[in-house]
Amino acid sequence: MTQNAKTQEDAIRVNDAIRAREVRLISEDGKQIGIVSIREALSEAEKSGLDLVEISPNAVPPVCKIIDYGKYNYEQQKREKINKKKQHVITVKEVRFRPHTDTHDIETKVRKIREFIENGDRVKLSVMFRGREMAHQEIGMETVQKVIALLEDVARIEKAPLQEGRFITAYLAAKK
Repeated sequence: MTQNAKTQEDAIRVNDAIRAREVRLISEDGKQIGIVSIREALSEAEKSGLDLVEISPNAVPPVCKIIDYGKYNYEQQKREKINKKKQHVITVKEVRFRPHTDTHDIETKVRKIREFIENGDRVKLSVMFRGREMAHQEIGMETVQKVIALLEDVARIEKAPLQEGRFITAYLAAKK
């Protein structure tokens, strides 16, 4: 069992695990019965052969519903799975250059960056300087500008090129 499923089970109290003295009871057909003691609510659930499930534990008094807990749990997991499928995680891909990266190498990396952007990812362009290269930071800036110019048809600048220590970084994202 995963940690997430375990915490969800801890959050939803069923039958005897409900600690409140009084609860707002909702029947299996969705009708509101009213505020009753926990003993009455449990006996109602037992009569109908279903479980008493705490739906809203933070309400005063807590809201409990008479339902089949197994079916309820299955529906919850199904809903979470659908929501997870709809989710799209945007990742940041980093592509590194050096100040004296050759034109052909830049074009090859630009093709890869184009793929990343078309897949909906953000791209971090980094130009890394070593040793004496720090004296010619304008060459690195030219490299970044060249890459941005080659990608202006599919990408927009999310964060302009900026010198950060031994790196010049810029962020690109897909045009809307």
